[in-house]
Amino acid sequence: MRIVFMGTPDFAAAHLQALLDGGFDVCGVFTQPDKPSKRGMQLRFSPVKEIAIQYGLPVYQPETLRDGASCDILRSLQPDLGVVVAYGKKLPEEMLAIPRLGCINVHASLLPKFRGSAPIQWSVLNGEEETGVTTMHMGTEVDTGDIIYQETTKIGEQETSGELFERLQNLGKDLLCKTVIALDEGIAPRCAQDHEKATFTTMLCKEMSPIDFSKSPREVLKWIYGLEPWPCATMTLDGVTLRVHSAEYTDNVSDKAPGTVLSADKRGFEVVCGDGKTLLLTEVQASGGKRMKTRDFLLGHPFDVETQKWK
Repeated sequence: MRIVFMGTPDFAAAHLQALLDGGFDVCGVFTQPDKPSKRGMQLRFSPVKEIAIQYGLPVYQPETLRDGASCDILRSLQPDLGVVVAYGKKLPEEMLAIPRLGCINVHASLLPKFRGSAPIQWSVLNGEEETGVTTMHMGTEVDTGDIIYQETTKIGEQETSGELFERLQNLGKDLLCKTVIALDEGIAPRCAQDHEKATFTTMLCKEMSPIDFSKSPREVLKWIYGLEPWPCATMTLDGVTLRVHSAEYTDNVSDKAPGTVLSADKRGFEVVCGDGKTLLLTEVQASGGKRMKTRDFLLGHPFDVETQKWK
């Protein structure tokens, strides 16, 4: 089976590597055009391109897929299957129809839930108890295609998006290989999504970072872990903004206003949440500083809970 792979970031690169490790015939790779590095001095290859070069695979980086040239390239490769993982471009209908078996996609949620971007982060932000990975046939609308396989996993109460990313990436690699084999053997199942149960996600942005302490401790904790490692949750105390990397539940209750710091000691910052219960913020980072345990941060930056000001 001749496979054309389309993807761009690390998540996609891991799936390309899985296909290559599994001995599948990847005959060409599409990825996003090279982008300037952070310092802007030279162009940076995508993780998918790095792997493709390593294995001597043909790499194609069209600016657009709608000018006909990309379809011509794809036809010339004579693919049996297109595999799309976090490519970053929407494939036109003409392109989807070129591979003999069509195109499939790996999506890091249990579709139809969390269609769209950043499904891993939103599963944590939303306080979901479980999530998973879906392989599906691709259609003209994003994340609406018929489901082939799904793999489910529990989300840890204090699991970050970054940690969940790694686990779902590993699940996705295995599920992709299983899917390709089933398609090749003609035994892959096909189940239409229930579109009435669909939910949708949006891109993350830095404007989401400030913590809303009027929410419950669990909602705040999930916000912290859902935005870890990026864009990272923040809190502002007496004009100083801190990144908050980890937190723990407490058994305490207070009648103070949400956002009030009840204690700042070796345990961390104990902050009142919306229902009067408190949350312990155990790891923080000042702007330009290093990530550290809150107790260590407070040694150099003592906080007065009576005045709610830095000493």
